[in-house]
Amino acid sequence: MFRICKPPAPAGFTLLEVLVAMVVIGVVLLAAMRGAISLTNSAHDLRTKLLAVLTAENRIQELRLAGGALALGVNRADCDQSGVRFVCEQSIQQTPNPFFRRVQVRVLNSDLGAEREYALLMTVLPTTGG
Repeated sequence: MFRICKPPAPAGFTLLEVLVAMVVIGVVLLAAMRGAISLTNSAHDLRTKLLAVLTAENRIQELRLAGGALALGVNRADCDQSGVRFVCEQSIQQTPNPFFRRVQVRVLNSDLGAEREYALLMTVLPTTGG
């Protein structure tokens, strides 16, 4: 007796299946790269903010250690911290108590043309050193 056999099904993938798989892999890799870039940018911003806070704290400590009368007004000066260039804006204002001054230090970074505030610290210091 003769048996009728079906021809074996072709093994492998069609061209369309391969193209769809490549598109899916491409989309997944693109999403992974965007995530990695976002993480890198976040880490850079975090480092810059940390350095800005250190810069503001340093400026307030300099004023505290200098003692004496604190002149009222706003001063701007360039200040560097670990190779990052910042602009420090120091504002000294009166308080209701004449023996104290309100000191505010803003740390700005103007790398991309527009100033961006990275840190803002405020404290109250005595007008005479102790």
